[in-house]
Amino acid sequence: MVNPFISIIIPVKNFARTIEKTFEYLLNVDYPHSLWEWVIADGGSTDSTIEIIKTWQKKYPFIKLVEIPNCPSPGFARNKALQIAKGEFLFFTDADCAPCCDWINEMLRHFIRDPQIAAVGGEVYTLKVDPNNLVEAWCQHFRFNMVSPRYGFIKEGYYPEFPLNPRPSDIAGHKGYFFGTCNVAYRKQFLDERGLKFWELPTGEDMNLSYECRRQGGRFYFAPKAKVNHMHRADLKSLRKVWVTYGQAHLPLLEKYVKNRGIEIILQFLKKKPSFIIPFPLRGFIYIGDFHLMHLFGLSFTLGILFSFIWSNLFWKIFSFASLFLGLYFLFQYVKWNFGMEPRSKFFTWCKMKYLTNLSFIQGGLKDFKKYKILCIEPSF
Repeated sequence: MVNPFISIIIPVKNFARTIEKTFEYLLNVDYPHSLWEWVIADGGSTDSTIEIIKTWQKKYPFIKLVEIPNCPSPGFARNKALQIAKGEFLFFTDADCAPCCDWINEMLRHFIRDPQIAAVGGEVYTLKVDPNNLVEAWCQHFRFNMVSPRYGFIKEGYYPEFPLNPRPSDIAGHKGYFFGTCNVAYRKQFLDERGLKFWELPTGEDMNLSYECRRQGGRFYFAPKAKVNHMHRADLKSLRKVWVTYGQAHLPLLEKYVKNRGIEIILQFLKKKPSFIIPFPLRGFIYIGDFHLMHLFGLSFTLGILFSFIWSNLFWKIFSFASLFLGLYFLFQYVKWNFGMEPRSKFFTWCKMKYLTNLSFIQGGLKDFKKYKILCIEPSF
């Protein structure tokens, strides 16, 4: 096989903490340096990111820098990079990621094997920058941004075909098959022939491009051996902000791809996550999982106690006891996953991180309700 020329595209903004580590890992990727270019799109960094890039450019001429002051979104930055990228295949990662040695060759072999493949994506693991950072430890335990757990621990192979009439959970839920731009490669010819690019909304650009390619017949292949290690956010505030944007992305996606009105109810607390559509003038989904149920039964217990003081009878006592039992049961189901985290002395810290990030996800799904008139009650972690 003759190695094709490829482009590695990385959007950046204030990544001085991790960008050199990303560059070091990229240099160790097994591919001829004469057959690649790195296109770095800076969206207006105010730290030392640009200085670091220019220092590396002096030594490695294949590094190209596109500066975009006041860049409105990561999608806008990636589109600017696409305008100058010359590669036959477009590899996307981020400036806080560390691709493995076989990253490029593992993806290319699938593109060469099947010309119908529009995109190949790999698995995403965690690379801890600070071994003592609790947020990084939480992200590692949570398997943050991993692909296979998102879809029921899928194995290597093709993604399913894009549904003709997708439900909300096919787009913004647990069946929304997409590749994040921290670890994906696209066939440039496929994008060019269809005029496809990232949308330029603040978030959700990776999901939208995935769906556009899949609904236009592009095959997507999951290649877990093409792995990338991700250096995650270093503090809880930054992590919560990310989860808000994840939830916020779902509303414009549902507006674009889901045409039928109605609310999809997903019974997440059951093993197979059965769902059904209820007639409603709005579009959207409501997940019912451990997070939601522990709050629901907690509220029921509080009301039961209140009503038992007003109407002292056996019914409200039984109602309160049953609500307390169910609330504690779903609370245990929600937090039991944290019992395996080390150090065990930080158990309540792990519970706090899980709860607040889940809460941020739900807040993000509700943030633009007035704008889109779409209801998204996000899943329980």
